[in-house]
Parts: sequence; structure tokens; C-alpha cells
Amino acid sequence: MLQLQQVSVAYQTSQVVKAICFSLQAGEIGCLVGPSGSGKTSLLRAIAGFEPVSQGQVLVNGEVVSAVGVQQNPEQRQIGVVFQDYALFPHLTVGENICFGLWRQPKAQQQQKLQQLLQLVGLSGMAGRFIHQLSGGQQQRVALARALAPEPRLILLDEPFSGLDADLRDSLARDIRDILKQLNITAVMVTHDQHEAFAMADWIGVMAHGSLQQWGTPYQLYHQPSNRFVADFIGQGDLIRGEMLDGYQVKTCLGLFRQAQHTGFAAGTAVDLLVRPDDILHDDASPLRAKVLSRAFRGAHMLYQLQVGMNEQISCLAPSHHQHQLGEMIGISVQIDDLVCFARAVNQV
Repeated sequence: MLQLQQVSVAYQTSQVVKAICFSLQAGEIGCLVGPSGSGKTSLLRAIAGFEPVSQGQVLVNGEVVSAVGVQQNPEQRQIGVVFQDYALFPHLTVGENICFGLWRQPKAQQQQKLQQLLQLVGLSGMAGRFIHQLSGGQQQRVALARALAPEPRLILLDEPFSGLDADLRDSLARDIRDILKQLNITAVMVTHDQHEAFAMADWIGVMAHGSLQQWGTPYQLYHQPSNRFVADFIGQGDLIRGEMLDGYQVKTCLGLFRQAQHTGFAAGTAVDLLVRPDDILHDDASPLRAKVLSRAFRGAHMLYQLQVGMNEQISCLAPSHHQHQLGEMIGISVQIDDLVCFARAVNQV
């Protein structure tokens, strides 16, 4: 349904998006995540047709809609857009906002579509309300319904939950995913919040400095990051020093770890091993001890920052009824299923 082939975007002489490639099948949801200034929104605007591409091409359902010398108008692309600020009309009712793009259709057909969409997004009976009478979450649902009204091939969402509180963001993300899946609509969402991406996406692209660092499933990004940036940006994790004993085993201060697949590193290579908080288990019976440096209450869990050996630091997510004081030595055990190793830089000690 959507293909990006070596897509670049430039403003004057500054290239802000560089040779991006990815694709989505019909009904799949993709998310672009990354820090501010990484090029996420510029790429989304290029897909929508609001910005021309300086290289490569964008295809929607096999049709080239953007390329050098080709710029199909946004309204011809059959793409719905949900903007960060919703862009709803305050002087129009909910129903009038949703039907705004249906003015060519007969009134009876508009009303039938309106009732279907209101039920779909959970706003039945609210067609006559004005925008200022709605909560933020309800306004977001109106914006989605308006984007869905013309029956687009593709939906683009630009930071759609940024103005909402955390609990509402999570529930709304799940609801919108369910709606898009029910309608089998392909979607691309831009966000800086990886939790939103995990809640919404089938595929996630991590961007930095205008480049796509990795495109994969949420599981792949978390457990098999392709580089240090992705490992640091997705989830929490620490890199500890290790040495490869062979291509399958790495020796660290936490012990010896191995996997069935070759890591790609030769024996004797100095590496950094990625350790996630869920790899570290609180275990009073374990002979491996760690010093509590800090702790943060997370409701059902406590996130501990621990020191192992001379100066290695790791995180541990333990049940919150395990209360330990700063400076206390606690027992831990380690379960690492995927060895994610990066070659240690020459200037690292």
C-alpha cells in the first residue's frame, strides 16, 4: 500500500531526510519515532504531499505520487491526515467537522456516514456539540473521524496524542489501533514517545539526524537493535564491558553468556553487551551481589540502579514489595536470551 524508495527531503540546501526506504502492506500500522529534529514530521509531510521530495519516490497502492518532477496534489492522494493540534473548526459542530470533506455527497448519504463514524469512534449522540464542549480525547476522536470520512487509502497521524495525559494516551492509542484494524486502513504515525509506538505499531522506524536507523517490529527493535543509538533510544538498557571468548560467548562481570547464533565478533574482541532491566532478576539466594545506587518507585515495580564490580552499572526492575536501601548489597541473577554486542571504541576503557 505504501512504499518509500530512497526518499530524501531538502529545505533549500539543507537535507533533512536522507534516502529513507520502507514499505507497509494494506492494513499495517507503521510508526516513526526519534528525537526532535530527526526528520519524522518532514517525512510524513512528504508522504502527504505537503513537501516535495529531493530524491527517490513515494508510491501509494503502486502509484508514484511523489518523485523528482512528480508532485501529485495532497487532495488527489486519498490520504487522511490527523494533525498534532487536531485542526478542528471551532465554529462548526462535531457533525459539521466530520462531514467537512463530504460536501459533494448528498445530505442523506452524509448523515448516514456521520452516524456510522460517530458510533465507530465512540461519540454517538454528540453530533450537535461544539468543539470547546469536548475533552481532549473526544476532540482527537473527532479529528480521526473527519480523516476517515472520505474513506482514504492511507491515514497519517502527526504526534496525535501529545496534548493528552499519559493514561488517556495509552487507552486512546489502543482504541485507534482497533479502529484502523477494523477498517483495514494502512497508517503511519509520528511520535517521540516509544510507548505510543509500541501500543500502535506493527512496524517501527527509528530516525536520527534525518536517517532511518532501523525498521522492524517492536520486538526486533527492543531485543535486536541494529546499533547503539537504537539500543539506547528504545527501552531502558545499560552497556557493560565484555570480551568475546569465541563467536558465541562473551565474558562479563555478570558472568559468561552464550547463544546459538554467531555474534559476528572474533575471539578476544572487546565489546559492550546490552543489558535490559528485565534481564536482571532480584534473587536473594544468588551469590552474585550488586550495590543499590538509586531507586525509583514505579507502582507494581521498583527500578533499581545497581553497581556491579568496580564501576559497571545496570538497572533492575523488581517487585515493589522488595524494599532495599541505598548502599545495600542485594542478590541478583541474570537471564539474557539475545546477546546484543557492539564493538567497544578504541578510546573507551
